[in-house]
Amino acid sequence: MEEIVIVGGGIGGLATALALHRMGLKSLVLETSDSLRCSGFALAMWNNAWIALDALGVADSLRQQHTQILEMVWLSTNSGRQISRTALNSKRRNSGTNEARFVERKAIVEAIAKELPKDYIMFSTKVDYIENMGYFKMLHLTNGSTLTTKVLIGADGVNSVVARSLRLKKPHFDGRWSIRGFVHFTGIHKLEPVFLQCIGNGVRFGIVPCGDTSVYWFYIWPSSDQEKGLKGNQAMMKQFVLSNLKRVPPKILEIIDKTKDEDVLFAPLSLRPPWELFRGNISKDNVCVVGDAFHPMTPDLGQGGCSTLEDAIILAKHIGRAMLQGRIQTNKSQLLQDEYVHVLIKDALTKYSQERKWRVIGLTSTAFIVGNIQQSCGKLMSLLREQHVLSSFLAKVMVNKGDYDCGKLMLGNKDENFNIDDHSH
Repeated sequence: MEEIVIVGGGIGGLATALALHRMGLKSLVLETSDSLRCSGFALAMWNNAWIALDALGVADSLRQQHTQILEMVWLSTNSGRQISRTALNSKRRNSGTNEARFVERKAIVEAIAKELPKDYIMFSTKVDYIENMGYFKMLHLTNGSTLTTKVLIGADGVNSVVARSLRLKKPHFDGRWSIRGFVHFTGIHKLEPVFLQCIGNGVRFGIVPCGDTSVYWFYIWPSSDQEKGLKGNQAMMKQFVLSNLKRVPPKILEIIDKTKDEDVLFAPLSLRPPWELFRGNISKDNVCVVGDAFHPMTPDLGQGGCSTLEDAIILAKHIGRAMLQGRIQTNKSQLLQDEYVHVLIKDALTKYSQERKWRVIGLTSTAFIVGNIQQSCGKLMSLLREQHVLSSFLAKVMVNKGDYDCGKLMLGNKDENFNIDDHSH
């Protein structure tokens, strides 16, 4: 019997485990791989993400490793001219001064895992199926063993077994493809702290420094015959990107060319449409989902990782309150105690679902709209993309969506910052 089980040891699963740990609650993270899953390159971390990382207690170490991005610049892929320039360190209404950095996924995973006790993660463990067992859930593992839990949290990505148990549909192909690259330099790259994006002809290219010696870039384009033969051939992927970027500064082309083949990734873009989030179950009884298991979205806002961290903080607060209340009420038989805790957990996950649903629907909808604006090859939209007004608007949308405060990990009123285990019965 485990009190809380989290399926998936990526950013969402580990962040949720650490948030619960900060609240005085132990959880068990089930990870299919035999070690920390550090694949992937870099994630945009806007202001909302840094508030969550501060709540987790890992933000400062990540800040020291990664460059703060001060501006977003848009160029035309057709003419090479600058379309717009937007400052990224302005004051925000809800969350103080804006902070934007692109952070290595590996660094986030390792920073969070370092703060967790070693017995919180069970590697090489895959869930086969989930069974109801009274007030609990029984997890049947592929190795033949079982686990029983009071709370089940799915953080197992776009192909989530927990999301399937909630009858959430598989994510949809967005109609676009992406190539991503990450470059490690032996010395300092000397790039300005600028998020440079190029748009035109329905494609979008971006490049941004992560740290003093690392750079992340991406190229996104609408589905066509061009993607045939690219999968599995990283050298061809680089040449494909270079051949389609003829008006960008030569230094940018040099960085793409220097990217090692093993540091180039090709993937389709997918999302869970907002109408499915509206109709679907984010939680049911004592089960819920976070991160990509909940809201896979296109990268057009850079909010996928940020909103996952929001999920972790907000879910931990709701579960923490429920567990505290359940521990205080001990003058019941075991059966009544189990029933009482089950009701508290169900109510907590319902509140989490209600709080997160509209925030995530807003993010997913905006990303979907922005993506369609960027991928459209129509003449009118192509003309609008070349103008200052639209690119400046898109930049402000990206910044504004990060103006969200998920709060701190505390119980009770704002002056009480205490651990659940500090309370006597």
